[in-house]
Amino acid sequence: MTISFTDRVAIVTGAGGGLGRAYALELARRGAKVVVNDLGGSRDGTGHSDAALGVVEEIRALGGEAMSNGGSVTEYEQMVAMVAAARERWGRVDILINNAGVLRDKSFAKMEPADFKFVVDVHLNGSAICSKAVWETMREQNYGRILMTASSTGLFGNFGQANYGAAKLGLAGLTKTLYIEGAKNNIKVNTIAPVAGTRMTEDLFPAEAFAAFAPEKVAPAALFLVSEDAPSNAIVGAGAGVFQAAYVTLTQGKLLTGDALSPEGVAAHWGDITDRRGEITPASGAEQSMLILARLQGN
Repeated sequence: MTISFTDRVAIVTGAGGGLGRAYALELARRGAKVVVNDLGGSRDGTGHSDAALGVVEEIRALGGEAMSNGGSVTEYEQMVAMVAAARERWGRVDILINNAGVLRDKSFAKMEPADFKFVVDVHLNGSAICSKAVWETMREQNYGRILMTASSTGLFGNFGQANYGAAKLGLAGLTKTLYIEGAKNNIKVNTIAPVAGTRMTEDLFPAEAFAAFAPEKVAPAALFLVSEDAPSNAIVGAGAGVFQAAYVTLTQGKLLTGDALSPEGVAAHWGDITDRRGEITPASGAEQSMLILARLQGN
């Protein structure tokens, strides 16, 4: 069955190039009306440009409808105004892809607190701000699809990216609560962890790999995750046409009592505590407490 976005209105942040541009163009090809948001800054978040306007022109050349927005995702009032403009023009907002981001890579020893704060502000707070700006609209419509952009750095770590990794794993956590809170209003929230050759990663890939990891090869996962029949609370890795699923799991654990209820006991039973046989993927934080209570009851 063809996935269509006819009559849907989508906002894509950081859509002036790279992944965001690929998402915006493919949404438009499939019928969506698209708000192309991009501050137009450089990779470290400085400066401004009219990158979004070029993508709007590309969409119009395809016969689609689009509008540009140069607001900063870190400014709530600007994002509220962006959503209001989309609603005024098209009547609704169905999809938000939180894609805007910056890099300020350094080892933690050399990283200034300001560089840590700025990267977390753009990625994590920026995504929360944009999501908040569309939240009431989506609740009123009883329909919404939100996609957060995490990273393998957030899920698994990477040298020199403490700020980026902290923000990216935070986004996976934000997804897990918003999917619970949005469920009753048909708001589905997912996380994508893309690997792509873009302006953000151009000095990290050899030339031949850069081409193999084209943003267009990530877009199928992003569009599926904001489609009408999307899952919710998924973490999907995507790169070079390979798609993966990642999970936050919990082991069955080990009940310690008596003398074993001590640091030495934890050390002695570390193998039991970390035994992955029978591990679960909790659907909410409450399941950790439920599993502990089950162990106390001998189950």
